[in-house]
Amino acid sequence: MSSKINHHRINGQIPQPCPHLAEYRTRNGSKPFRALQECLRVKPLGRAAIRRDPSEVPRCGACGEAARSRLYACVTCAAVSCHSSDSPSPSHAAAHAVSMPPGHEIAVDVDRAELFCCACRDQVYDRDFDAAVVVAQTTASTLGGGSIRSSPPPENLRKRRRVDYRPWTPDLRERVLMTRNSSPLQRTEGADGANLSNLPWGLRGLNNLGNTCFMNSVLQALLHTPPLRNYFLSDRHNRYYCQQKNNASNASKRNAASNDSNSNKNLRLCLACDMDAMFSAVFSGDRTPYSPAKFLYSWWQHAANLASYEQQDAHEFFISMLDGIHEKMGKDKRKTQSQGNGECCIAHRVFSGILRSDVMCMACGFTSTTYDPCVDISLDLEPNQGVSAKMGSTKSHHSCNGEADSMNSSQNCGTSTLMGCLDRFTRPERLGSDQKFFCQQCQVRQESLKQMSIRKLPLVSCFHIKRFEHSSIRNMSRKVDRYLQFPFSLDMAPYLSSSILRSRFGNRIFSFDGDEPDASNELSSEFELFAVVTHTGKLDAGHYVTYLRLSNQWYKCDDAWITQVNENIVRAAQGYMMFYVQKMLYYKASEKPTPS
Repeated sequence: MSSKINHHRINGQIPQPCPHLAEYRTRNGSKPFRALQECLRVKPLGRAAIRRDPSEVPRCGACGEAARSRLYACVTCAAVSCHSSDSPSPSHAAAHAVSMPPGHEIAVDVDRAELFCCACRDQVYDRDFDAAVVVAQTTASTLGGGSIRSSPPPENLRKRRRVDYRPWTPDLRERVLMTRNSSPLQRTEGADGANLSNLPWGLRGLNNLGNTCFMNSVLQALLHTPPLRNYFLSDRHNRYYCQQKNNASNASKRNAASNDSNSNKNLRLCLACDMDAMFSAVFSGDRTPYSPAKFLYSWWQHAANLASYEQQDAHEFFISMLDGIHEKMGKDKRKTQSQGNGECCIAHRVFSGILRSDVMCMACGFTSTTYDPCVDISLDLEPNQGVSAKMGSTKSHHSCNGEADSMNSSQNCGTSTLMGCLDRFTRPERLGSDQKFFCQQCQVRQESLKQMSIRKLPLVSCFHIKRFEHSSIRNMSRKVDRYLQFPFSLDMAPYLSSSILRSRFGNRIFSFDGDEPDASNELSSEFELFAVVTHTGKLDAGHYVTYLRLSNQWYKCDDAWITQVNENIVRAAQGYMMFYVQKMLYYKASEKPTPS
């Protein structure tokens, strides 16, 4: 970009338009660039250009050149002229502005769709023109006129942080500290006397307490979530201190309500304390299956509507459990309970991210932006449409034939990918006529485009696949058994708000609505898969199993049974919840230290 524009941009504020642009707007009304919208063409990578015909090759009207210099089309008479700031040859664009009456100073770059003042010989900015470009780009990507992210951008267009991940080995000083402040672990043997010390530490089965496989599967994933594991094993939440601190307040409440038979029901137990006890038991070295009965009872106290021995949904349990930890720890710390900044409790410091929702008026380009915290992302499976899963532009119920008899297995054909589901989640969606958006600029309800993106990535990303569908119209429920491909390494950069806005606006140089760049997110956008919760069986009679990635090896956790499996078994599993941790926090314990 030219130095003049950067010089005038102060504190992110949009510079004042040049006098020629202001005069042009005064002569041509409030929407002078609406006619140019019909000539906007979107290139394969989402860049906008000006062409009356897609096959047109513009040339300078004065010298006939087509590629040596930049070409600009006059917005008043559509005359194409060349201009080069580095070439000693005269500027035909400036000469055209001088030779014509006032009003011909403003032109548009035919290859970049950017405004240019031929008199000032510099790029200029106009919000209405930029809005027209954005509407054309987004509409093209939504309605099939072009795909902004149909192919990944070249590597040289996106800055990436390259980090050499090596396993940690203690030096001499650290060895002395560990020897002085630790005791040797007991030798672990199995039921047949075999030595189990070669298994990863903390790998322990969980007993099924009666249709509690939904709880065991999620607990196995949480017990081996690196930030959560480090928090509890470093005694950041001491259950003895927490209970001692709460006993006094609970005793006073009991004394005050001693005559109330329901007083004990109002005293909920601390889920974080039970998690601390479970971490201590699982990582104690004992390999015999552990019974999380106390945790189950505490969870029942928090979620009374789910307190039964019936099978529950694993995702519902995950959300309810995090909510219970957040509620208790948030009250104890007496902090502002804000999930977005992650300062309230360990549950949201680990799992909480921020989603961005943009609703854009298709008439004027006005955009309304909202931010919502989230602890997971629920994804729809891609609709089955052959090889291409991105053809549909409306929401789908994900059946293969869309018929009412979709309860049989024939509608579960096809394959989806996690990246395709994320593309579907973050692509622009045209809202229906019954969902018209009230535009603050037009002051009427207009058709609009809605697009989701990720404003802030969490330390651990949990993806929930919507495999259970309920139709109130047909009064029926079913499970979607379609196969889902998911990678072991995932780059979330294409789904960040910064990347999507960069693709939407092209090389627009100004930020909108006070949005700040997500530089920190881009540096930590690479994730590693460490846990997969799967569901097999039918909607009302199924079973949950968790696959854990420990010591660079996969293990199947089926309640009390732990078995080592091949990664192909994991890839073929029917994923229901996938847990990814930021790569900089992922540690492959089986890697041998590299010689220094």
